[in-house]
Amino acid sequence: MKYRIYEAAILAAGIIVLGFCIKSGIDNFANKDRRVTVKGLAEQQVMADDVSWTFTTTMQGDDIGALSKQVSGELNAIRKWLVEKGINSSDTITVEPPTVVNNYDNMYNNKKPMFKYTLTRLMIVGSHRTKVINRIEGQKGELFDRGIYYYTDISSYSYTQFQKLKPQMMQMAIVNAEKTAKQFAENSHSQLNKILEAGQGEFSIDDGDKPYLKKVRVVSTITYSLKD
Repeated sequence: MKYRIYEAAILAAGIIVLGFCIKSGIDNFANKDRRVTVKGLAEQQVMADDVSWTFTTTMQGDDIGALSKQVSGELNAIRKWLVEKGINSSDTITVEPPTVVNNYDNMYNNKKPMFKYTLTRLMIVGSHRTKVINRIEGQKGELFDRGIYYYTDISSYSYTQFQKLKPQMMQMAIVNAEKTAKQFAENSHSQLNKILEAGQGEFSIDDGDKPYLKKVRVVSTITYSLKD
């Protein structure tokens, strides 16, 4: 009789456990497709930490030696002006070797060009002082006022510390995604559960309000499960 009581108790306990398992399985089945996918956005404006400013000087003539001296003279005058404006030893000024084109080799319909040679040379200013370079850039009209010639100038500002900023930006994007998901869950009378899927995020770096400012942006897509 005693053993039968034990057997009945064990059987009853087994039935109860089985009932909980079945209920849990039904709940999981019912909730397996209850999910929400949201996007988290994070933006931050940073100062560019590298700039390359390139001056291009191009001249034409029939005497290579004279052309070379003339171009070198213009570039030396630009260098002197840059130093006057604040370029120092923490910055770099690089002058590229000249490129020479024989215009007679490119005659069209046997029409002889006015000058035989075209000589081009580049001067590149490199610096991490992006705000300073931008200030000097704004005064480049002084070069023409002094009679100093150059063909074109192009500056390129960039942000190189992106990898250091990436973890922080990802965290911000995840926090914003969670806020959106919680609002959705509240509106659907549910509760936010665990993360099911999460992407690495799509990063972009765009120009900011000033040339020396950059806007770093990340959009992260995250899928959460929902529960009652």
